Amino acid sequence: MLTNEGIINTFIESGITRGFTLPGLGITWSLPAFHDRKDEFDVVLARSEQSASVMAQVAGKMTGQPGLLMAQGPFATSTGAFGILEGYFSSSPMVVLTDTSCYDGFAQHGVYQTMTGDYGAADAFAVLKTMTKYATYATTPNEAIYGTQLAIKHAMTPRQGPAAMIMRSNIIKQEVPTEARARLYPTEGYLHHTPPRVDRDAVDKIKTLLEGAKQPVMIVGNGVYSTRSGPTLQKLAQQNGIAIASSYHGKGTIDETCDIAVGMMGTWASAAANRAVQAADVILVLGCSLGPEYTRFGDEKMIRPGDQTIIQVDHDPRNAGWVVPVDHAVTGDVGEVAALLAGSRPHDTDFVAQRKEVIARIKRDNDYGLLPNFPTKPGTVHYADIMRALGGFLTEDDLLTLDAGTNRIWATTRLPLQHPNQLIAPGGIGGMGWSTPAATGAKIVAPEKRVTGVVGDGGFVMTMDAIATAAERGLDVVYLVANNAGLGMVRDNLGNQKIAVDFPDHDFTKVAEGLGGSGITVTEADQIHDALAEGHKRGGPVLIDVKVDPAASHRDCSDYDPL
Repeated sequence: MLTNEGIINTFIESGITRGFTLPGLGITWSLPAFHDRKDEFDVVLARSEQSASVMAQVAGKMTGQPGLLMAQGPFATSTGAFGILEGYFSSSPMVVLTDTSCYDGFAQHGVYQTMTGDYGAADAFAVLKTMTKYATYATTPNEAIYGTQLAIKHAMTPRQGPAAMIMRSNIIKQEVPTEARARLYPTEGYLHHTPPRVDRDAVDKIKTLLEGAKQPVMIVGNGVYSTRSGPTLQKLAQQNGIAIASSYHGKGTIDETCDIAVGMMGTWASAAANRAVQAADVILVLGCSLGPEYTRFGDEKMIRPGDQTIIQVDHDPRNAGWVVPVDHAVTGDVGEVAALLAGSRPHDTDFVAQRKEVIARIKRDNDYGLLPNFPTKPGTVHYADIMRALGGFLTEDDLLTLDAGTNRIWATTRLPLQHPNQLIAPGGIGGMGWSTPAATGAKIVAPEKRVTGVVGDGGFVMTMDAIATAAERGLDVVYLVANNAGLGMVRDNLGNQKIAVDFPDHDFTKVAEGLGGSGITVTEADQIHDALAEGHKRGGPVLIDVKVDPAASHRDCSDYDPL
């Protein structure tokens, strides 16, 4: 058995049957072994390491099993870092397979591309150590196979995230010794584990604190997304009149049109969510870091340790009390805690009604779910028009990916999602260009779903190569480009000192056609819904170029007002 054969065998043993790649040197040398197992393993050819890394990260985020990125060392650590970093900050399980590109013994000679860390070389191991939860550098065939087994193990166990196995290039086609002192074993035995059990008494204390609260609120985050426990928590909250706010990662994990939903927290989020948290006397935080972006960067009026009772549930004890001190911390799987809390006895009807009336008043006072009509220049629409069309179009059969900037802010603040976990969004580094490969990857992972990706024109140009991947694989995906001819959020923030933010108004439908898809141009608000319907009916990758008024601002939906 050769090293590359042992590695593909390890992936298949562990249930990883798909990898995303733009191959080069060491990965090219690995591919013959993947070709021999092509009936068991799907190799997805992307057009850039950046797009491949996003597709792999999305696969991990959606399935809870590691998404696999295969890329040559210099590029796995540079352009491929985009999706790896998103996975690191978003706790998405990923495995990165790469090499040192050292050309059979020339590493110490400063050969171009080499990543061994020698004089004249860069260092793939050092770079990947900064953005993965585990990385190993294999210099023998046995180390490569065992390192792959450990990378899979680390990627899958809490806290989930990317793990990397870097191979010395010359070992990839070497034979695996049968009599090595460090023996190899089947992968399965390394992956067995059971999650830590939740302390029942600690959960009972949560129940007591919630029952005694005057106006409690739940904050749901990535832990709720990954455990799919939103519907359980929603039912509990509705029975007891508890408001539910979310972090960015937790958005859309419940029906955001229901009576206890107040939306996403933060400056670029729902004013109702921020004020519901401010009004709470007891705050139950579930699988959420309480990072500064969710608390309006530490707004002293919003979350007030000592004044409010703060409870935090997380599978990693280091996350509870990380950003703000808490009164009660529970370590365990959020899904298990949610199931245990579901057994709480409901409050009496009058008390629940009082709690819900406060929630309703906060939502009314802060225009929750309302989308005003904004005037626009002739031949353009407003972001509010896009959100209105999406709200009337999305069903439980849809998945929606988002990108960065103004288009994302309008979606997170003014697009209440009814169907749990249909949103796939970047909340780690949240970089531009994520949505297009994310939508492509989502369709590969969930072919039974309708997939729509929303992206700005700036982000689209960065990764428009993902349309070619969709075309080549015959994927039905719709990419809605909110084309405001510039960097909208940056333009807003510069005010009257605009520089380096304006683009020409490109015709992206022609780009889509050139990459193997088709396009639809939208210049009026009442065309957006019809374009979405037509795009999904047409088949193949379809780009909808929506001309957005450059004057449309993220400030019209952000919560900059003081609490």
